Amino acid sequence: MIYPQLHFTGQVWRPPYEANSQLLQLTSGCTWHKCKFCSLYHGTPFRMSPLSELKEDLKVIRRWQPRARRVYLTGANPFALSYNKLMDVALLLRKYLPHMVSFGMFARVTDITPKSVEELKNLHHLKLDSINIGIETAHDPTLDRMNKGYHASDILEQLSKLDEAGIRYNVFYLNGLGGKGNGVASATATADVLNRLHPCIINIVSLTIFPESQLYQEVINGSYEEEPEIERLVEMRTLIERMKIKTNLLGHHVSNTVPITGALPNDKAAILAEFDKAIASFPEKELKAYRNRIWHL
Repeated sequence: MIYPQLHFTGQVWRPPYEANSQLLQLTSGCTWHKCKFCSLYHGTPFRMSPLSELKEDLKVIRRWQPRARRVYLTGANPFALSYNKLMDVALLLRKYLPHMVSFGMFARVTDITPKSVEELKNLHHLKLDSINIGIETAHDPTLDRMNKGYHASDILEQLSKLDEAGIRYNVFYLNGLGGKGNGVASATATADVLNRLHPCIINIVSLTIFPESQLYQEVINGSYEEEPEIERLVEMRTLIERMKIKTNLLGHHVSNTVPITGALPNDKAAILAEFDKAIASFPEKELKAYRNRIWHL
């Protein structure tokens, strides 16, 4: 039997906790393409899947997964689409998948800006219940250096709108992004912002630079010095130590030399003790050798 295939373009990324979700491509590529460290969507222009493709894919899903309850819309930042387009997609999901109880997607901080709280509430009413946001850091000098296109004040303002609208969100923190000597400052600034918000999950990923990125060229020419591995561990420890809110940590990504998971504040003491042990016992050379063996995220 020949099974019909869904439309997917290039690499497909989804958070680990979306492993059981039905994937549906809403966009491909990224609207920004300016972050110095990023090579995930290198060479893939931004594109919204035409409604005709979405309908074809939804027909396939309806046939083979008629009771799909969770849908994850793929693409670097599908939330960049206008409110009206997202509403159209939400209505399509409801039409083709009547058993669906929720859907989610990735977003940039700036994707939230043009949407009012009332519009966000309307999307939430149509089952948008979670957004994954790569804030990376709330350290303004690092955000500027990496061409993120927003500042800590924007993170606070836009994610507060999600809190008000009742939409859950998870954030990604990019450990080591500030470069040598900036780890503690990055962690401190980020904790200060996140403590005023309500992220469900803080995903921790450690910066791993690939040749396709602009940052790789800066490493080669000496204008950017990578954060040493021990400093990265101190940075992660600082972030966790300074967190005061109730949230969850997910840091078992392949890029992390010390994988951690846990709930805050319950698991904070145990996690900090694990970092203390690692900082005291792991040689920098061995940790760096591990990172150099990572060829893909």
